[in-house]
Amino acid sequence: MTRSEFESQELRELIRFLKKAAKETDSNLWLVIADQINKSKRSRRAINLNRINRFSKDGETVVVPGKVLGAGALNHPVTIGALSFSTEATRKILESGGRCYTLPELFALKQSDSDIKIIG
Repeated sequence: MTRSEFESQELRELIRFLKKAAKETDSNLWLVIADQINKSKRSRRAINLNRINRFSKDGETVVVPGKVLGAGALNHPVTIGALSFSTEATRKILESGGRCYTLPELFALKQSDSDIKIIG
């Protein structure tokens, strides 16, 4: 199995998981995230930390349906769930007191979808 086949298989499993989570919780949030991740790799979002810093508040939970990049600064702690993180973004998030999670980890962590914000 080539690397791209493995990655696409993991992505399909993640999309299946998110759609199942949407049915279990009766929430459209996870369905919207699954639909956004299901786009082509070229169309997926890549969000810099300065954008997350601008559109989030202290202690909020944010979902990025794509990759989080390390450009900019994060001035307050934020819990972020994303498809992937650059090493610089992970370092800066942890230094600010925030947390980084994969989407399945964030789903397991959050009981309520009402306080989750999609940025992208």
